[in-house]
Amino acid sequence: MEVPGLAHNITSPLSPCEGMIKDLSLDAIQLCERDGSKSQDGSISEMEELPVPQNIKISNITCDSFKICWDMEARSKERITHYFIDLNKKENKNSNKFKHKDVPTKLVAKAVPLPMTVRGHWFLSPRTEYTVAVQTASKQTDGDYAVSEWSEIIEFCTADYSTVHLNQLLEKAEVIAGRMLRFSVFYRNQNKEYFDHAREVQGNRMLPSVKDNSGSHGSPISGKLEGIFFSCNTEFNTGKPPQDSPYGRHRFEVRADAFFNPDTNLYFGDFYCMYTAYHYVILVLAPKGSRGDEFCKQRLPALDISNNRFLTCKQDEEGDGGLVFHHAQDVILEVIYTEPVDLALGTVAEISGHQLMSMSTVNAKKDPSCKTCNISVGR
Repeated sequence: MEVPGLAHNITSPLSPCEGMIKDLSLDAIQLCERDGSKSQDGSISEMEELPVPQNIKISNITCDSFKICWDMEARSKERITHYFIDLNKKENKNSNKFKHKDVPTKLVAKAVPLPMTVRGHWFLSPRTEYTVAVQTASKQTDGDYAVSEWSEIIEFCTADYSTVHLNQLLEKAEVIAGRMLRFSVFYRNQNKEYFDHAREVQGNRMLPSVKDNSGSHGSPISGKLEGIFFSCNTEFNTGKPPQDSPYGRHRFEVRADAFFNPDTNLYFGDFYCMYTAYHYVILVLAPKGSRGDEFCKQRLPALDISNNRFLTCKQDEEGDGGLVFHHAQDVILEVIYTEPVDLALGTVAEISGHQLMSMSTVNAKKDPSCKTCNISVGR
């Protein structure tokens, strides 16, 4: 963990497996046991005179840090040399099972002025629920610790990636995007029943739905942004959409300028892979001033529609002056359009290829070990 300013730092050890790390030159953080009065070597003993932390408050929560403070009675306050912090992930059915499985989170920090900042991507994940409890301790001359009772247990949830983190992902994605290929249509594959339902129940429209939890665990659009997924990647040898799809054998195709034009804003949403060589970039297309546009303005990096490494829309200076469109060759683009789409804008037809279910990204979990698409915060 790290914090601006030495006096308020909690600094993580190089390895969480090295046991107790004592007398670090900076304000130290160590690993300890939270089971009662003594650690395994018997070096911690109970002393009721030390004040128990009360009214714990968590603030300034980010995807990989938070500030913590509490109240204490005045008795024996001057004897406190350390704080013991018990930080645990609150397990639930949606917990990220790939994240920091074996890293202990029983921490020891030198007693510094409160509030203190706890920061560390090796034990904090984005949008994850945690519990925290605190104990005060006094280090004795023989190296043992006298400790208070544990405080009440407080729950909190870490935040999504900020635009700072998303810009880091954006820069990584730009490195591998490759050259730009021309395209002319956006397309969406589904089964026949999906399009029948759109015609018969939804007024001949495809309606936005909440994005699933695929991609980066800290993505601010997962479970929040409403939209419709489209593709635009083309085959290198034909310049046309591929005939295979993981999502269904029926395809809706629409001219690119129906969604992507000077009245549309473009945002970078995510960059991830699924334990394969393929990398995915999520982009969001939102008509200017729409509800989706307002959502993205507050959370996502905006891209110049005519000059970026993923998806561009430009005036054709050599032809008829219409719009020309290009997509990145070396990443698979997943484009979210934030508004309802009338089927009358395009055509629905059956494709001749196969339904490749193994390529589906529905609720796909990001590979946390990939160096290409991960950044140094919770995955």
